[in-house]
Amino acid sequence: MSKFNYIIFIFLFILLNACSKEVKKENIISETDINLQLKEVYQEGLDSLDKGDVLYAAKKFNEAEVLFPQSVWAPRAALMAAYSYYSQNYYGDAIAELERFIKIYPNHESISYVHYLLGICFYEQIIDEKKDLKAILNAKEKFTYIMKTYSESDYAFDSELKLDQVNDILASKEVYIGRYYFEKKKWIPAINRFKSVIDNYSTTIYVEEALHRLVEIHFILGLQEESEKYAYLLGYNYQSSQWYEKSYSLFDSTYKKKRDKEKNKKKFTKKIKSFFK
Repeated sequence: MSKFNYIIFIFLFILLNACSKEVKKENIISETDINLQLKEVYQEGLDSLDKGDVLYAAKKFNEAEVLFPQSVWAPRAALMAAYSYYSQNYYGDAIAELERFIKIYPNHESISYVHYLLGICFYEQIIDEKKDLKAILNAKEKFTYIMKTYSESDYAFDSELKLDQVNDILASKEVYIGRYYFEKKKWIPAINRFKSVIDNYSTTIYVEEALHRLVEIHFILGLQEESEKYAYLLGYNYQSSQWYEKSYSLFDSTYKKKRDKEKNKKKFTKKIKSFFK
């Protein structure tokens, strides 16, 4: 290699090396700028949330997630966007954000909380047993899932309590409809509703009334054995309840009428015999 060529080679090497360092330096600066920008946007979201401007806060958290999707801040920002909506009862938006979180970050350390908050969003939309069942059934599904999947988490215990309340609402709806059919003397659909309470919501307070109604309906239909079967179940499990007393009085008044009828028959027979003496 000639001296001139050697000098050219050294010059090119130095030039390329300098360019490489400059690109690397630019990348570091660029990455640092993005991190700073992300934290600034995230903090702006927190400040807006603290002031009660939840819509702007959610917007900023979404922006923070987009700025650096591979950062640890991205899932935090996504969760904070969902919480921002939830905090002011924008349940539809909160649910959409939480469901998106579950799809994008299924293995995140806060995933149990995400499922729990989703269940709470459904739960807090429940009005009463006469309204649309969608929110009730979604809440039941989510709280059941948490208890099975995250039984050791902090949210399992409260999910169990919420699930009991959801079952109470569902049972009360069945009883409400059952009463309607009872009043209309539509015995078969009434029986099905009250049986549903016994089969599916046996731990609720409504099972006592359901048993009594089944005693009453079968008694009206003249199905004595079926009526007595449900009366026995009611007495065995809830002997001190008002519904047991009602069922007992139903049978007691019948037996009393039957005894009175038999006594009157004997008196009449005795009176007839006296004419032939």
